[in-house]
Amino acid sequence: MNGGGSGSGSGEKTYRLLGAGGKPYQSASKGQWGGHRLTKIYGRLDCPSALRAIAGGGYARHRVFFADEETAIAAGYRPCGTCCKDRYREWKAAQRG
Repeated sequence: MNGGGSGSGSGEKTYRLLGAGGKPYQSASKGQWGGHRLTKIYGRLDCPSALRAIAGGGYARHRVFFADEETAIAAGYRPCGTCCKDRYREWKAAQRG
C-alpha cells in the first residue's frame, strides 16, 4: 500500500502524497519515496530499516509518500542513514556547517 490509495469516485485509484510544502494531495501515480511524518526522514520504499519498523507495528500510521526525492527534501525531510548512506553523509556534513 502506497499512501493509502483510495478511489476518487470515478473508479480511478489515487494515492495520498505529500507536496513540497508538506501538505497532502491526491495523485494518480504512486509515490517513489517513503518517509516518516514524526522523524522527518525519507528513504527508498524497500529500505530495510523502514520495513523492519513496519513489521514491528505502529510505524505505518506515520508513513508518508513523495513523488520524488526533491519533494521530500523541500518538505523538510532528511535522508535515511540506512538506505541513502551517501545522501545522509552529505546532509550530516552540511548540518555541521
